[in-house]
Amino acid sequence: MSLTDRDQGTAGAAANPPPGSGRRGPTVADVVRAVTEGPLPVRVTGYDGSAIGPTDAGITLSIRTERGLSYLLTAPGDLGMARAYVSGDLTIQGVHPGDPYEALRVVKDELRLRPPALAEGLALVRGLGWERLLPPPAPPQEAVPRWKRVVSGLRHSRLRDSSAISHHYDVSNAFYEKVLGPSMTYTCAVYRSPDDTLEQAQASKYDLVAGKLALRPGMRLLDVGCGWGGMVRHAAREYGVKALGVTLSRAQAQWAQAAIEREGLTGLAEVRHLDYRDAPPEQFDAVSSIGLTEHIGVRNYPAYFGSLADRLRPEGRLLNHCITRADNRAPHRSGAFIDRYVFPDGELAGPGRLISEIHDVGLEVHHEENLRQHYALTLAAWCRNLVEHWDFCVGEVGTGTARVWGLYMAGSRLAFERNGIQLHQVVATRNGPDGVNGYPLRPDWLA
Repeated sequence: MSLTDRDQGTAGAAANPPPGSGRRGPTVADVVRAVTEGPLPVRVTGYDGSAIGPTDAGITLSIRTERGLSYLLTAPGDLGMARAYVSGDLTIQGVHPGDPYEALRVVKDELRLRPPALAEGLALVRGLGWERLLPPPAPPQEAVPRWKRVVSGLRHSRLRDSSAISHHYDVSNAFYEKVLGPSMTYTCAVYRSPDDTLEQAQASKYDLVAGKLALRPGMRLLDVGCGWGGMVRHAAREYGVKALGVTLSRAQAQWAQAAIEREGLTGLAEVRHLDYRDAPPEQFDAVSSIGLTEHIGVRNYPAYFGSLADRLRPEGRLLNHCITRADNRAPHRSGAFIDRYVFPDGELAGPGRLISEIHDVGLEVHHEENLRQHYALTLAAWCRNLVEHWDFCVGEVGTGTARVWGLYMAGSRLAFERNGIQLHQVVATRNGPDGVNGYPLRPDWLA
């Protein structure tokens, strides 16, 4: 297929070259035509005045600068697209930047990419200029590549984990308050009905966790990776539990401690800025890990689950709540966009690997539940919050970071809906002598 085969509403095919370029060459529309096939589901416009795709498309992608085109050419796939979008060199009309879900859905479902033939690709590059293949500097929101992170230590060392957590969580507590809502809970909610509010669903999640752990007054709970202390505060307030949370984010710990004091829970609840590996060694009645396992690294699962098991008293219960792959064959490491912009060094395993590792440290698994559809609903609610408070959020963290969050949450929602990723809760016990586990014949939280 040649560069001129598919018109599809193309305008400006012979547009003048950008000022100062000194030559006439392929247009943005030519580039798009060369790397796609079939009808375009979106309109694409270029800084050079060219356009391709239906004029009545509901979604328009505008490549506004030469730098934006270079981002797309030098990092094909989600990383180049993210760089151009976050920097403002690529804009999307037809959706709000706080929730570009519909644009992502249309592109995923209907856009058909193809690698150009070798001769066609060479002609395109010669026409554009070889300098177009020199990657522009990445936007400031982007973390350095994995190989450069060694200056912060080996992957999943204490220093490097702390740096990765800070990249994602130490953004702005005020920003998180607007996006997450009053509960300040950055994990999957549990919906009794799609009509539940986000706050109702987050309270339901905490009640479900409390039920699975059989929490009651006087018990001691350790919550690792506790975020802003939502589980810790809920357990203390609603169940009379003495709860300790630990987090690697200093900003989270400070916010959580202030909330504990504000809610009159001092003496029952506490959050410390602490690595989970340094949590007190005394045996707790229950341990919850809600959204931490994704940051641990799969090769560290034995040490991680062993550490949690060591902190449980005999017959104590563990609840592990985390995102997983949909199967055990998928690669553990995240894609380029998630790794550079959202969760540096994040890793996911399949649910089978997770359960096997829990068993292998001597815990007994009793119950497993997949909540992936609930996470899709949760992400949709967070996107609605971001849209509603867009101006405030941009004022707090800047337009680029706000765009990252809209893109990440909308994309994650689509992945959960399509079963690309899942969310599993696993309940296990540390058994006492002779296999005594204190677990009822049937799950007591369902009674």
